Amino acid sequence: MEVVLGIDFGTTNSVVSASIDSKPNIITNEEGEKIIPSVVSCNKNNEILIGTPAKRQAIINPESTISSIKRFMGEKRKFKLCNNFYFPHEIAAKIIAYLKEIAEKSLSEKIDKAVITVPAYFTNQQRNVTKLAGKIAGLNVLRIINEPTAAALAYGFGEDFEGKIIVFDFGGGTFDVSILEIIDGVYEVIATAGNNFLGGDDFDFKIANLLIEDFKNKHGINLKEDKMAFQKIKEEAEKAKILLSRQDEVKINIPFITADEHGAKHIEYNLTISEFNSLTEDLIEEAIKCTKRAMLDARLKPEDIDEIIFVGGSTKIKQFRERIFDLMKKECKDSVDPMLCVSIGAALQGNIILGNSNNLVLVDVTPLTLGVETKGGKFTPIILRNTTIPAKESKLFTTIRDNQTSVTVNVYQGESEFCINNTLIGTVKLENIPFQPKGKPRIEVVFDIDVDGILHISAIDRKTMKKQEITIEYPFMDNI
Repeated sequence: MEVVLGIDFGTTNSVVSASIDSKPNIITNEEGEKIIPSVVSCNKNNEILIGTPAKRQAIINPESTISSIKRFMGEKRKFKLCNNFYFPHEIAAKIIAYLKEIAEKSLSEKIDKAVITVPAYFTNQQRNVTKLAGKIAGLNVLRIINEPTAAALAYGFGEDFEGKIIVFDFGGGTFDVSILEIIDGVYEVIATAGNNFLGGDDFDFKIANLLIEDFKNKHGINLKEDKMAFQKIKEEAEKAKILLSRQDEVKINIPFITADEHGAKHIEYNLTISEFNSLTEDLIEEAIKCTKRAMLDARLKPEDIDEIIFVGGSTKIKQFRERIFDLMKKECKDSVDPMLCVSIGAALQGNIILGNSNNLVLVDVTPLTLGVETKGGKFTPIILRNTTIPAKESKLFTTIRDNQTSVTVNVYQGESEFCINNTLIGTVKLENIPFQPKGKPRIEVVFDIDVDGILHISAIDRKTMKKQEITIEYPFMDNI
C-alpha cells in the first residue's frame, strides 16, 4: 500500500495524517498525541528533543529551546542547538522528520512521500525552503499546498456542494484568508490575502507585555531581561488567551516569578475580555483588512459567500469571530476540527496525486505579484497576484552597453510600484550573450510558476533561440 503523508507544519503545532483505504486518518505518536508542538530543544545530555518533551522543559531551559521556527523560514540567520548552528529550514526538517517517524511507527512501514502545507501568503523562497526541509527529512515532497485550500478539501465540499466559500486560517504565527469556488468537484481559488506575521503568538506577546509592564510598575523589575521568567509568563499568557475564548475573565497567577532583597515576588492579574479585546484590537483589524482585500480582489460581496470555514486555534478568539460575523453576516461551518483539518486536506491531496480521487481537482493561485527591477528602482510585474497556477509569463530584456555578454535581473515579489518596498527573492544572471550593439539583443525571460507555487526561470536568446535554464541565487540562503 503506497502511503502519502499529509503534513501540516505549523508555527505552534504540527499534525501528520495519511490516507488509508482512501480515507484520511490523523496519526498519533506513542503518547496518543494528535497535535505535536513545533518545538525543538537540547537537553543537559546534549540530546535533541522534539515536540512535547521539548516544550515541557522550555521554562527551565529557554536558551536551548526553539519554537515558532516557521516564522523565520527562508532567513539567513542561524539557531544554536546542541552546540551546532542551523538555518530555520534545517530546524523545520527535524520536526518534519519526527512526524515521518511517528507515521512509520504507527503504520509499521517505511514512508518516503508527503504533501506539506504552507500559508497561502508564503513567498517563493519560503515555499522553496519548506520543500527543502521535507527533502532533508527524507521525504519526496510531491506537492506544496496552501493551508486554506487543504482545509476546504477536508470539509468534503464538492461531493454535493457547489458555491463559494471563504476560509480563514488563523494559526500560531500566520493569518490567511482564501476565497474558493467549488463546481463539480473542482476547487478553484479565486483570491487570497494574508499576513505571515500575524497569529496566536502575537496575542500571547500582547498579554505577556501587559503583565511585564504591570509588574515593572509595581516592583521596578523588568522581567523581559530574565529569559526563564519571560518564557513562563508567555506560557501563562497563552493559557489566559485560550480561557478567554470561553469565559469573560481570567485570573493570572504566577507565583515566585522572581525575588529581590525583600523576598519572593509573584504575578497576580485579573484580565477581562474587554481589556483583552482592547489590547489586541490592532491585530484583529489587520485580519479584517486582509479579509476585505481578498473580497475586493475576488470582486465579491459578503452575500455572495455560501459557507465560512475557520481553521487554526486563533479562530477561537471571541473578538475575531464576532468581527467576522459582523462583516460576513454568516456563521462558520465547524464540522471538522480546525486544528486537524489542514493535515487531513493534505492527506486527501496525496490521495488525489496517487490517482485515488479522480473526481476532485484543486486549482490554486499565486498570492503575491512577481516581477523585476527596472530603471529607477521601479517594480515591473510579470505575473500578477491571484493568477491561477501553474502559470507562465515572459518579458523581453536587452543590453545597455555594446558587446555586453551578460545581464543581471533582480526578481522581486510584492505589490508596491517600487522595489525597495517589495521582497527581493533572487538575482538572475543571463550569461553568454553574443556580441551585439547595445539595445540589439532580445533576451526573453520566462517566469514559470509550478503547482507548488514555486518560481522557475528560463531565458531564450531570440536571435539564436538558445535556451538557458536559470537558477535563482537567493540573497538570504547560502546553501539552496
